[in-house]
Amino acid sequence: MRMLSRVLVLGLAAASLSPAWAAADDCGDAAALVQQAYPRARKNADGASFTLEPHTSIALTSAYGDPPGLVCKIWPAHDDLLLVAVPLMDSSQPSDYAHAGDIELLVIDRKSRQVRQRLLQPGLMNDDAIAIRKVELDTGRYALAPDVSAFGLRIEMANNSLPNPFSETDLRLYAVDGDALRMVLDGLAVAGNGGEGDTNCAGSFHTSQVSLAMSPAKHHGYHDITVLERMDTDNPLPDSNGECQSHPGKSVSQTYRLRYDGSRYTVPAELKALEP
Repeated sequence: MRMLSRVLVLGLAAASLSPAWAAADDCGDAAALVQQAYPRARKNADGASFTLEPHTSIALTSAYGDPPGLVCKIWPAHDDLLLVAVPLMDSSQPSDYAHAGDIELLVIDRKSRQVRQRLLQPGLMNDDAIAIRKVELDTGRYALAPDVSAFGLRIEMANNSLPNPFSETDLRLYAVDGDALRMVLDGLAVAGNGGEGDTNCAGSFHTSQVSLAMSPAKHHGYHDITVLERMDTDNPLPDSNGECQSHPGKSVSQTYRLRYDGSRYTVPAELKALEP
């Protein structure tokens, strides 16, 4: 397991792209949306969740520490469409420390609210000691080809360890292909932190910043993606007055090229996300 922090900065050619995943939620009437997409879903007495038989739960919202709820974003590249991520949790195995579930991605016509495409991603909501903290849709402009734009799904996971903190945010990219929705990039680690310390000051920590840019080069019709990773270290120690002082090391950079193989972009082992 890597103890690295990765922060994603997106770029296209010479321009820097600002990720749009931090904008406000666009679900609107989330209950009606779920009922439209899942006609057999039964609204629960709490009014904030649905049940799909036999034991699948869909939460409209979530509190800290609970399984994630529904996430929606208007897709700026196709502003007539709404992107929806629906966590489908297994309610037969309730636990405060572990969850099991899938996530389904929906592309919905904003006017009719009809589902145009959908894709089930099994197991992406499974967690245990490293728990899922957040699910977000990334609508940055991933222009893979002149007529193909992708959107991203980010899943943030973290533990609760003070001496050995760890978190990671993983990115997956999806594109509409005819009447189908398919994954084109699987599990690229783009944000996180980690290290080992004494919980007071002394320790050894690693961070990394990753930037992505669409390259003019193409393979199988899709632009290559250039990845630049900058890695930094810090070994903080208390000074003679007991004040904690940072001791950063020299930054190291590494460049990667993600090439489309006709089905997906190949992710190098150094940047692979944790398996669900």
